[in-house]
Amino acid sequence: MVETNDAQLDRPLQPKDGTAGIERPKALLDSLPEDPRPLMTLSSRHVVSSRQFDRETLVQIFRLAAQYESTPALLHPPLAGKILISAFYEPSTRTRLSFESAWHRLGGDIMSITDPKSTGMAKGESLADIAEMFNNYGDVIVLRNNEGPAIYEMLDSLRIPIINAGNGIDEHPTQAMADVYTIMKWRPELARTDLPAGQRIRIGIIGVPSRMRTVRSLLLTLGCFAHAIEEVVILSREDDLFDEGQAQELAEAGLKVRVATDLDGELPSLDVVYINAIAWVGDTFEAMGMDMRLSAASPLKKGAIVLHPLARGEELSTDLDKTPHNWYFAQARGAVFIRMALLTCMVRRISEVMDVPDVGRG
Repeated sequence: MVETNDAQLDRPLQPKDGTAGIERPKALLDSLPEDPRPLMTLSSRHVVSSRQFDRETLVQIFRLAAQYESTPALLHPPLAGKILISAFYEPSTRTRLSFESAWHRLGGDIMSITDPKSTGMAKGESLADIAEMFNNYGDVIVLRNNEGPAIYEMLDSLRIPIINAGNGIDEHPTQAMADVYTIMKWRPELARTDLPAGQRIRIGIIGVPSRMRTVRSLLLTLGCFAHAIEEVVILSREDDLFDEGQAQELAEAGLKVRVATDLDGELPSLDVVYINAIAWVGDTFEAMGMDMRLSAASPLKKGAIVLHPLARGEELSTDLDKTPHNWYFAQARGAVFIRMALLTCMVRRISEVMDVPDVGRG
């Protein structure tokens, strides 16, 4: 029999230390002027790549997410009666649960697929036929698949919108939204287009852009805010960090990207440190860059924040959890509200939700 700890059981629940970014959405909400017009373009649209989004649309998604996060109890759930098909053909905890939490908070119902062996895919059913099935059963699909081309193969057959929740090593656009939303809650002024040069930030990314979908999408999304970023430093000792044309695309977006291998030498000058160590290699996940790790002993800049898409391994020590550098738990929390904002815009006209005239962007 397991012995109980009465002191732990009797202690009232309190916020834990190390949740520095949990209560910051109101400042971001107050700093961003409302303009629903960019959000109207998302109605009945697929979300497959971070390339689909510009700064204006992202800022308004962040604003709506901050509104949801500031007032989580919705008086009129906008998606009541709507059905989400949550199709995860690859293992997932945070992404699947945050999408399903977002949908439930919006008032909708869910059908979940968590094992491809339980679907027609196990019998050789084509992706086009699976898409036709989805059309008849739900209002929006969230798909995770370890095969990069899969979501693209379904698009021509779909009559309902689909969200890419991770496709192999290709992209994970809503994770990138959650990452940058966290940065904007930390420093709301970074959304400004007239940010003085002295207030721009330096971001370090520990990871492999060519093989990590979170890093690939994050870099594309950061390109929409290049005016606020002094430099992005890719920290890795791996080979083949970029796909052909990837670095050029980031440069054309205005991002100054540099590669470095000396982690401790770079950390004291970085304002944001993003770390991931998991990448797809062949048909499975593999830990990469395990020689670069963060802990409370790392020479982090005072006031710097650490982000991680989770799940973590040895690359991110738990002794950082109770420090002000820990914004990765806030990052995971904020993903729910980012997905609430995006789903609302995709499935229901934002003009109905925000009570504004339904006008075009022109």
